[in-house]
Amino acid sequence: MNRKQRYEHVLDYFRNQMPEVNTELEFGSVFQLLVAVMLSAQCTDKRINQVTPELFRQFPDANTMAKADETEIFEYIKSVSYPNSKAKHLVEMARKLVSDFNGEVPDNPDALISLPGVGRKTANVIQAVAFGKSTMAVDTHVFRVSHRLGLVSKRDTTPYKVEMELTRNIPIDLIPKAHHWLLLHGRYVCTSRKPHCEKCEFNAICPKLI
Repeated sequence: MNRKQRYEHVLDYFRNQMPEVNTELEFGSVFQLLVAVMLSAQCTDKRINQVTPELFRQFPDANTMAKADETEIFEYIKSVSYPNSKAKHLVEMARKLVSDFNGEVPDNPDALISLPGVGRKTANVIQAVAFGKSTMAVDTHVFRVSHRLGLVSKRDTTPYKVEMELTRNIPIDLIPKAHHWLLLHGRYVCTSRKPHCEKCEFNAICPKLI
């Protein structure tokens, strides 16, 4: 099976089994999505969904969060990973949104990356989920699954290289969904330490098993 056929096999499966898919993060606005994605770095969506309801009740938008102090934000997110730096980034991000973007989250990738605490992966998630753009966010799950399924080569050693390879091979209209497909497969099946190969639908083509 060549790489093109491998992509077709994987995408056909997900397209049939998970035609509608989206982030597992809970949010009520683009701003809240941005906050949740920033908090989710090196943390589970389940944990983020536990802390954001109260955080969003107190700070529902950029204007309210921009007026907050880091220590106030910290109290709501102290159970997530790296709460000190995330609290700092959230306040700084909100203040920049207010000062530079009228409190609204921009859909431009360069503008998004200009926000404190926002990198390429986060910007790609926001563009895809909030604005429907065909951007591929590569987190640890997508990176791992892409390599394990042979969708990318061993030379693709960085998230950026994996992103470029995936976007070259996945039809543009499927890219936003493909991010979630690969992420969820990595989160629940092709897990990091002990993959659940017994319930994986790709054993027949998995380079690890053939």
